[in-house]
Amino acid sequence: MNIKFLRYFLTIMAVVAIISPFASQAAPVGEHSQTFKAEVVQILQVAEKNREDGTKFKQQNVKLIGLDGDWKGKEIIYNGISEVEVNNISFYQIGDNVYVDAFIDESGVASFYIVDFVRSGYIYLLFIIFLIAILVVGRTKGLMAVLGLFLSFVVIIKFILPQILSGRDPFLISLVGGLTILTLIIYLTEGFSRKSHLAIASVLVSLCVTLGLSVLFTKLTKLSGLSQEEAMFLVGAGKATINFQGLMLAGFIIGAIGVLDDIIVGQIEAVEQIREANPALPPKKVFSLAYKIGNTHLGAITNTLFLTYAGASLPLLLLFVLNQESGLTFSRLINTEVVSTEIVRTFVGSIGVILSMPIATFLASYSLRKR
Repeated sequence: MNIKFLRYFLTIMAVVAIISPFASQAAPVGEHSQTFKAEVVQILQVAEKNREDGTKFKQQNVKLIGLDGDWKGKEIIYNGISEVEVNNISFYQIGDNVYVDAFIDESGVASFYIVDFVRSGYIYLLFIIFLIAILVVGRTKGLMAVLGLFLSFVVIIKFILPQILSGRDPFLISLVGGLTILTLIIYLTEGFSRKSHLAIASVLVSLCVTLGLSVLFTKLTKLSGLSQEEAMFLVGAGKATINFQGLMLAGFIIGAIGVLDDIIVGQIEAVEQIREANPALPPKKVFSLAYKIGNTHLGAITNTLFLTYAGASLPLLLLFVLNQESGLTFSRLINTEVVSTEIVRTFVGSIGVILSMPIATFLASYSLRKR
């Protein structure tokens, strides 16, 4: 057991060593701009203004001290009070750490703009709490889950995204990358066993249905993949032309794989436990008992999918409620591309999850035998 733990620990350290240099690379900036961290040391002026709808907002002029780069230790003045109205205005306090962009013109004069808060410290703290929780509760299997998480990150960052940016078909790249992630996760957490083979086979069958429905209804509903605001920033950003419809389908695939993995592995485990409890049960009876367990799990997973997408779309739903008086009907709402995209994503993923439960249960009931 100690040897296994040591091997797993060393494997994780190797993965961290691979990821760290890549994760530490800063985003490239222009020749006449610099990004650095700074600390708010003084609030120079606060101005309260009114929007057209009657709501109030505040703007600030603040003094900063650079924390790194060429501006370390230097005093900087950020003039945030202006006639320009910005929606996402942050209110700063003394001691806040922020990211600052410095734009330097040809004459050497610098203009400073606060980009955002530095949140990484608390994010790292939350990640440490997550690690402690999963290792204490999951122990060896939790350790394997963490390793799978790191490897998934490597596959996405090192393979899927670079291939998409180079102009490859996002649909096929994400399919290959997603299945690679799935295989790594299942074999790491469940071991190289018949149960793991059955899980991967069940996901493949379920995924084929999900892929078919995704392609079919993307074509029928004429979704372009450009409804999301983030997609617009990618237009012309890379050297190659990005297939945005394929990128949208890639998101469907990766999201579906994560949920399919959850319910399929759970169903196969249920079948194995039933067989261990009573090896004399015929496959048909095992299927019936495991199917009842799966129904409960299936309801929870389906609700989770819908609530997750509804939660992400709350601002859009609120906009619908506010604009009902102006004639925005439910029929008109669901025909907008951004809403249609989420509807297709939700139903396609849910159908894949619904079908994966009986598929995994059937394969496991008739394939697993008492060791």
